[in-house]
Amino acid sequence: MILTAHQPTYLPWLGLFHKIALSDQFVYLDNLQFEKNSWENRNKIKTSDGSMWLTIPVNAHINLKSNQTKIDYTHNWHEKHLKSIKTNYRKTPYFSDYITFFEDTYEKKWQFLSEINEHVLKWILRELGINVKFLRASDFDFQGAKSDLILDMCKKLGVKKYIFGLLGREYANIRDFKSNGIDLIFQNYNHPSYKQIYGNFIPNLSVIDLLFNCGPNSYSIIMSNNISKDKCEN
Repeated sequence: MILTAHQPTYLPWLGLFHKIALSDQFVYLDNLQFEKNSWENRNKIKTSDGSMWLTIPVNAHINLKSNQTKIDYTHNWHEKHLKSIKTNYRKTPYFSDYITFFEDTYEKKWQFLSEINEHVLKWILRELGINVKFLRASDFDFQGAKSDLILDMCKKLGVKKYIFGLLGREYANIRDFKSNGIDLIFQNYNHPSYKQIYGNFIPNLSVIDLLFNCGPNSYSIIMSNNISKDKCEN
């Protein structure tokens, strides 16, 4: 059984979906402290002038967790995000396949940041055909921070293999995992290129750029030239 985890992310990039696709279980770390100016409430899309940030304004205070961080609707950010997506992706091949989801999503008034991020993440997983057991950290009593938190998570969920992102090498206590019989994988994601509108290819955008441009081929593009789940299981 393979586990991975990640904090809530707004319109995530391709690498997160590759990491989840390698796993059997995914823990949504919705009860970690919110990080200002992080990927939790912003991400990039492509425009005719290059990349563009889409940022959800929040009412964040010190020590608030993601599932306690409230969204600020003062400046109608949701209307601006929908307009930006429509303006910049209306000429893509699969615009009509996906835009209704975003219209419905931005029409709803979400209270907490983790809620809209979870809603979007689950939808994208379904569209990509990634089947994984989805668990919220807030539904459990995982203890510790960073490496200790992940180790406690693995032990309580009874898994024997965990996938870190590449930066996990900077804080994972490998000896502790080995002593508990837990194998580690450090994902080193090779970002693929694919056909985009508006000139030269720009990597590291939100996955919605891939979906609008490549539709049902998106999953195979995400996985291309990267480690497969079969290799993780061996």
